[in-house]
Amino acid sequence: MRQQVATVVWRVVLAAGLVCGIGLLPWLTRTDPAHTVLKARSVEREPTPEVLADIRAQLGLDDGPLHLLGRWLGGLVRGDAGRSWISGGEVLPDVLQALGASLLLMAIALLVAALTAGLLCARTLRLGARRRLGGRRRGGTASAVVASLPEFLVASVLATVVGVQLGWLPALGWYGPQWTVLPALALGLPAGAVLGRLLDDLLPGAFGEPWALAAAARGLTGRRIARQALRRCVPALLPNLGLFVVGLTGGAVAVEQVFDIPGLGRTTLQAALAQDLPVLQAGTLALVLLAALATGATRAAARLLTGPALRDGALSSLHRPAPPAGGLVPLLHGVVLLAVIGFGLARDPLALNTGERLRAPSLGHPFGTDALGRDLLARVGHGALDTLLLACAITAAALLAGVLLGLVPRVSAPLVDTVNAVPPVLAALLVTAVAGSGTATPALAVAAVAWAPLAAHTSSLLRQERATLHITATRGLGAGRWYLLRRELLPAVLPPVLRHALLRLPGVALALASLGFLGLGAQPPSPEWGLLLAENQPYAERAPWAVLAPAAVLALLGALAVTAAGGLRRPRRRPRPTSPVVRPAAVEEKELAGAR
Repeated sequence: MRQQVATVVWRVVLAAGLVCGIGLLPWLTRTDPAHTVLKARSVEREPTPEVLADIRAQLGLDDGPLHLLGRWLGGLVRGDAGRSWISGGEVLPDVLQALGASLLLMAIALLVAALTAGLLCARTLRLGARRRLGGRRRGGTASAVVASLPEFLVASVLATVVGVQLGWLPALGWYGPQWTVLPALALGLPAGAVLGRLLDDLLPGAFGEPWALAAAARGLTGRRIARQALRRCVPALLPNLGLFVVGLTGGAVAVEQVFDIPGLGRTTLQAALAQDLPVLQAGTLALVLLAALATGATRAAARLLTGPALRDGALSSLHRPAPPAGGLVPLLHGVVLLAVIGFGLARDPLALNTGERLRAPSLGHPFGTDALGRDLLARVGHGALDTLLLACAITAAALLAGVLLGLVPRVSAPLVDTVNAVPPVLAALLVTAVAGSGTATPALAVAAVAWAPLAAHTSSLLRQERATLHITATRGLGAGRWYLLRRELLPAVLPPVLRHALLRLPGVALALASLGFLGLGAQPPSPEWGLLLAENQPYAERAPWAVLAPAAVLALLGALAVTAAGGLRRPRRRPRPTSPVVRPAAVEEKELAGAR
């Protein structure tokens, strides 16, 4: 009971700290909030001292940020989130309306993600039901391509082709069910590809458990066995599904911008840019509450699906030793990617030639040219130095932080929920406010939130691995915590988490690209991939190669990451001539104390 109370208190402290930090945003940026509010209200009005003083008096800015925050919190207790500094209207109805639009979009996007994940796992389920998984070859290229497509690029293509050229579905606005299809596809397809890869990674272990063998021996149909195997694997993915719920609600800023959807992510971004604190604080608080609800729901669902086996330590391990997969496919992808980067580095990415603008691919320009006549192959190659190296560094840091924090779930679980409630765009604005703008701002913003899915995955796998029979038996033989962690738990958990980190590598690059697309990342004439997509998107219909070139390289990066991750398996232990002896817990505790 004390631990639960402590967790609730820790969660409340984190949420209060986040809201208070956002409340100090204008003062952290060392700018005059009155000037920003005036610019948002009327661009043409001159910021004279009298006008600025009148705005300060209206908003109570002279009383300081603490007084404003206390007044906002006091009104929140009474159900009043204040009034917008820009429009003057009540905040709560607008935020709730935006939240409703985002929740509807999120629900349909989750449905698309579930269907996508099911299609990706269909082959494994079919082979597992027929007991033919032994010779299965691991794929992943198609799912990697889907997972690596930028959401804003998918949204732009769907809006242009399906919405405008073909006229099958409406492309702009938010007026009914038909307007939800295209943005839900843009959000759900990449999310479903990630979930499908994680689920496909767990299914072979479930089909190899004793219950599956016994069920097949008793004559149960393959469909029932496949359904139970799916139920066995889903609890390990539910924490990440909860993160997707919040991410698809508040992090869909670029998609909402493309389709002109009045969602919570877009509302929060506009409030942050205009420093409309009441709207920004209310939107962030709504995301924090949504994160808490999603976490509670996923944990309850995991307990329901797992049953008493989790409590009694009667599960089997889903992460069994296996030989590594072949390395020919990732080697091929790596060679192609290095060839593209190498040929691009040999060219000048800044050379202008307006007479060659928007040229189609040719021998002289294999990827074509952009709107200023610059060679796209050169810009993609030089942009790789900024995007790929930065994405790899962020992924490595996120993996280390995620594993370490995942080992202490009571501390990290509320922190994961709070961090996940902050979209990367808002994180970039907060980082800019504290550290200032620059080339490192997108990296710091993405790194601040990239570790959360890995920490949630680590905690979930550890929780299930601790409840396995061999851990219970090893503990009964006198093994201490340090022995179990070093010899049993980490060898079982690290390979799938590392594969997850590699699967997230294109997502990190996409997050950097999204910030560049929204104007919060690299600035012209930098060849950063997100900026390339943003600059060339207006010409996608006339010169599609200008957008497809960086998108294809991102997809190639995803294929390389996923196929390379397939070779990371828990190695088989070599048989020893004598049976291993588990040392008593007292010896392990003494060694641990000496190490400290």
